[in-house]
Amino acid sequence: MGKLNSSCIIDDDPIFVYGTKKIMKKIDFSDEVLVFNNGQEALDGLVKLAAQNKTLPSVIFLDINMPIMDGWEFLEDFVKIPNNNRENVTIYIISSSIDPMDIQKAQLYSLVNNYILKPIRITDLEKVLNDIN
Repeated sequence: MGKLNSSCIIDDDPIFVYGTKKIMKKIDFSDEVLVFNNGQEALDGLVKLAAQNKTLPSVIFLDINMPIMDGWEFLEDFVKIPNNNRENVTIYIISSSIDPMDIQKAQLYSLVNNYILKPIRITDLEKVLNDIN
């Protein structure tokens, strides 16, 4: 199980972000963790990386319910980012929603690998690493 160069958390809950980063560090998940508080902030940050010809994060953990731009809106715009490694990015929806409609909707996006219920656990992150590597 090798670690990733870069990963990304898009979530407006500082407690979730703190806990997830702590678990990531514990299992040596990735060298770098980018954090954005909403979809628009994430889109702007990732577009900036692409413009600098930098590699996008291998894994994005995306919350659905956020202010300004939610996870669904982010997914719609993410596919428009011009970048040579966008197709190598794996997105995991992370949500506290157990609504079957949300889970079904997530499956409509080819970019979305899986739907993980909050809180994220070590076993969830280890499975992500196994899936990616």
